Amino acid sequence: MLVRSGVARSATAGLQPILFRSAACPYSTNILNAVQKEQCQAVRQPCMRRSLSTTTTKPAPKMAIRFPKIQRRNASTVQRTDQEIDASAAATAAAAQNAAHPGEAAGLDWNTFFRLRKTRRRWQQGFSIVTALTSSAGGALFLSTGAAEVVVAQIPLDPLVTLGLMTTGFAAMGWLVGPIIGSQVFNMLKSKYKSQMAVKESQFFARIKKHRVDPSASSMGNPVPDFYGEKISSVAGYRQWLKDQRAFNKKRTTFV
Repeated sequence: MLVRSGVARSATAGLQPILFRSAACPYSTNILNAVQKEQCQAVRQPCMRRSLSTTTTKPAPKMAIRFPKIQRRNASTVQRTDQEIDASAAATAAAAQNAAHPGEAAGLDWNTFFRLRKTRRRWQQGFSIVTALTSSAGGALFLSTGAAEVVVAQIPLDPLVTLGLMTTGFAAMGWLVGPIIGSQVFNMLKSKYKSQMAVKESQFFARIKKHRVDPSASSMGNPVPDFYGEKISSVAGYRQWLKDQRAFNKKRTTFV
């Protein structure tokens, strides 16, 4: 019995580590029973909890965010200069004048337009001289009455110098008012050409703005030649003005 029990004990002692290893490591390569396989699957796959509430919740709808479309400018687009913008605006104004007065500018040629323009300038200059003399004389008479003694006393200058400056100011105001009166008188005398001159004038200034040079490139040795075209009084003068613009650009680029 002792021998058998010892054998039994030794046998059981040798079997216990095997059982312990199999129970401690369910992922071992030994033979696993069905219960151990189920336990392994239960450990690997967590159980799904069932909600006790009977109400079903719908998922929140997805909000579609729309971003405004941004117009992309092509990289090859060339920005227009101020000169080109002014020329296009003047051309638009000329087209509007032509649409407002169709067929009226056809009866007025360019030479007649320049001649009328020169006559209007003479009327403006003449009335500027007359109004300057009239306003200076009126200002001198007004100051001679002593009405401006309070103002003259507050200016720290000689009274004669102060009165002379005031008289000059009256003359300058009259000189500025003269062209307005001269234009009104000219329009009254040449009323039949008023609308035709307006159309021709818009076309003329559109050409001036299109062909005139960039004044930012001017210098002491290369001044801007008649930027507003005020000295043009004939078709030949306009052609000479174009030559002056080309000469300015050539001198600006070649430094000659």
